[in-house]
Amino acid sequence: MAHTETQPIVSAPTNQVAGPMNIIANLIAGLQAWRRAVVSRQRLAELTPDQLRDIGHPETNRPVLEIKAGLITNLMSMR
Repeated sequence: MAHTETQPIVSAPTNQVAGPMNIIANLIAGLQAWRRAVVSRQRLAELTPDQLRDIGHPETNRPVLEIKAGLITNLMSMR
């Protein structure tokens, strides 16, 4: 589900709905934003690392084993 947010050139009226309708409107807006975030995370979880790199998404934090050059030599000399 694609979602885009646009910025209006002319600002919207600043009148707010009074009373309980304002609370309900805020609740609905919050639930929609939460649902969008959940769907977005699910879609990203389904992508392969190559697809994530293609869209420019940073890689997930995975443990990386780094072996420095000469490590085996140093370990053998410690024996």
